[in-house]
Amino acid sequence: MIDVKHLKTLQALSEAGSLTLAADRLHVTQSALSHQLLDLERYFGVSLFLRKSRPLRLTPAGELLLSLAERVVPEIREAEQRLFQLGNGKRGRLHMAIECHSCYLWLIPAINAYRGAWPDVELDFVGHWHLDALPALREEQLDLVVTSDPLPLEGIHYEPLFRYEMLLGVAPEHPLAREAVITPEALARETLITYPVAPERLDVMRHFLTPLGLQPVEVRTADMTLMIAQLVASQRGVAALPSWALREFTESQLLCARPFAGGGLWSDLYAAVRLDERNAPFMRAFLQTLVEVSFRTLRNIFPLTGGKESFAGKGRSVPQ
Repeated sequence: MIDVKHLKTLQALSEAGSLTLAADRLHVTQSALSHQLLDLERYFGVSLFLRKSRPLRLTPAGELLLSLAERVVPEIREAEQRLFQLGNGKRGRLHMAIECHSCYLWLIPAINAYRGAWPDVELDFVGHWHLDALPALREEQLDLVVTSDPLPLEGIHYEPLFRYEMLLGVAPEHPLAREAVITPEALARETLITYPVAPERLDVMRHFLTPLGLQPVEVRTADMTLMIAQLVASQRGVAALPSWALREFTESQLLCARPFAGGGLWSDLYAAVRLDERNAPFMRAFLQTLVEVSFRTLRNIFPLTGGKESFAGKGRSVPQ
């Protein structure tokens, strides 16, 4: 018979496009996921997906179950959240700051999805430029910080959100648009346009240029992604941005996006919360909503596993 776990599996399979990524997203082994689907197929005598397709494609039977999942799973999730509200932790405060300028693209939809189910939680944004966000979190001025730069602070937990690739945005007429990958030496000959963030906190600097003793010709800053894109399109510089932030501009052919040499430049995104609040029902529900909405909204992001406390460092490796 059909179980809720089957519906969630079909959703993960459709969104991830492969058994491996779907298993990662559901925190199960690929073997366990395959057996779960095979048992369901044998029970009904149907195939749910085309096993040799890349990316994976659902059969009509699989599409039928996916349609059911899209109707039923949100209702179950809403019921679960409301049950949590009947217990402890139905009220709380979520004052947050974002150390990722382009994260508003998926964060605002996540907040909108959360607000309806948790109306008694006080939600607010605090501009991170007015304070040092992570120390402010520890001192209870903030309750959550979205960051790709965890610091080793006692009492702070870093909940993994996802891994993403940084790409270099260039104008279509720029010479670098003809390159398959961007080398550090090539980037060092350019003006780099960035958000107003300290250079030592930019991944493109600390993980791509600085280890080789290289610097761009000039660094210019702009507050908004659209402004950065317009500056790049007019060939006033180039910009290293998350793949999802560049997507709108590459699809409109305003910009081209090129990967960095050496396997690409990858970054991990975390939600930082205080340890004593990480398991509060309203906080767990918000963290779950962040992950679900980001994977539903963004392309080419990858799961992360394992939270971190008193974070000591993180690697930069291409997702497998």
